[in-house]
Amino acid sequence: MVQHLTKKLLSGMTLPGIALAAMLGIAAVPAQADAATLRMAWSQDATGLDPHKQTAFSSLRLLELIYEPLVRLDASLQITPAIADSWQFSADGKELTFKLNPKAKFQNGAAVTSADVKASFERILDEKTSAAARANFLSIASIDTPDSATVVFHLSQPDVPILTAMSDINAAIVPASEIAAGSIGTTTIGSGPFKLEKWDPNSKEVLVANKDWAGGATGVDGIDISVLPDETAILAALRTKQIDFALLNDPLVATLVPKEASLQLNRVPVLAYHVLQLNPSRKPMTELKVRQAISCAIDRQEVLDTASLGEGKITGPLTIPALATDPNQLFCYTRDVEKAKKLMAEAGYADGFSASVIGATGEPPTATAEAQVIQSQLAEIGVKLDIKMMELNVYVDAWLKGDFDMAIALNGGRADPYTMYNRYWTKAGNLQKVANYIDDTLDGLMQKGRTETDPAARKVIFGDFEKHITEMSPWIWLYTSYSYTAQQKNVGGFVPVPTGSLFSLAKVTLQQ
Repeated sequence: MVQHLTKKLLSGMTLPGIALAAMLGIAAVPAQADAATLRMAWSQDATGLDPHKQTAFSSLRLLELIYEPLVRLDASLQITPAIADSWQFSADGKELTFKLNPKAKFQNGAAVTSADVKASFERILDEKTSAAARANFLSIASIDTPDSATVVFHLSQPDVPILTAMSDINAAIVPASEIAAGSIGTTTIGSGPFKLEKWDPNSKEVLVANKDWAGGATGVDGIDISVLPDETAILAALRTKQIDFALLNDPLVATLVPKEASLQLNRVPVLAYHVLQLNPSRKPMTELKVRQAISCAIDRQEVLDTASLGEGKITGPLTIPALATDPNQLFCYTRDVEKAKKLMAEAGYADGFSASVIGATGEPPTATAEAQVIQSQLAEIGVKLDIKMMELNVYVDAWLKGDFDMAIALNGGRADPYTMYNRYWTKAGNLQKVANYIDDTLDGLMQKGRTETDPAARKVIFGDFEKHITEMSPWIWLYTSYSYTAQQKNVGGFVPVPTGSLFSLAKVTLQQ
């Protein structure tokens, strides 16, 4: 029945949105009660509310509307003010001083002070926190707070990417009082444009405007977010005007939006990347030639075309346009099954082996299809792959523990390659359990890139990083895709960005 209805929907036939939602077994989106409230939907809910710990896109997209970092990135990936009004490096690059916006307040009415900034970064740096971005800030030797509006970070060495790292919501500033109370993740007191008034996990979130936000008045009084796990139901709700705005992940659904005269699709290339992660700590992926054979056996274009309708492009590790290496220059980006079989034989696995691959149901929506294409391709070299799809929170737990043979993943990109990868590919990286591979060359190149200030020299360093890591093949990078949002044509002011951030919802307006 559900499959039949979905086929009807995708062919353009219409059903009343509420009736369709009921038939699909999903809660109907409430009718709009207030024109100043943006009605929104997405298909994956947050997995937690601690901005320092969350890695799932679904969590970060919610938390960036509630919390703020010191600085943020604009649509051109340039650093702009957030909690901080201004910042300056010392001449030797070993001090970074911030002046805070005097109007910045937390949502409990308290001013954001240098003490809150210091406490937030000390919490991130504390290994017991298990902060997602801890590795980005290991150059911080000490933090001074000469007055309530001034913060001075003393660095153990020049650290070019640290300012970009501070723009991430994983570096959000939280109240020192809440850290002391141990309530981060159970209460949500940020300084961002919206307050979280209600959260019904896997059902809805209600955000209300923060009238004290230092960024000025928001464009709407609030955002009501419905969690609809079926993106065809999201499209139906858009068609019937039950919702104003939606985040879409599935290209199969997103590409249907332009066919609707009343809707607008926002489509922008993103820095995030689809990847097959191998676990080089598990046999036989401990063998370099086995990992290389897997890389040579995979047709990345077929994965992209089948799983994502060709909506994207093949990528190496770096997705930042100014720094990315042409994939044709990287190891085995042209499929070579005979070479793969030869490598398998040389590694002692001419008859292949059995392994499993994990993926998250619906995150991304292409995960199952990616796994199936890769399963078929690897079968040609004797690799019998068992696909294990999991709920997102179960997948994230297994992923963080490195409890997998292989994993289908959609990982976030960053505007700087060191910020993007140091947590995986440095010896001090806090996600080494996920990567399960490091060598002196990778660590050395990352450290060189961290301190090099000349852009041309950095491009060479990170080009060498790309060539080395794709040859070592701990992961098999596949492709980058797009960020999709859909909206009614009376929604104005949303600006899509390459990071996938939804922060510009703070200034969205609804025209009558």
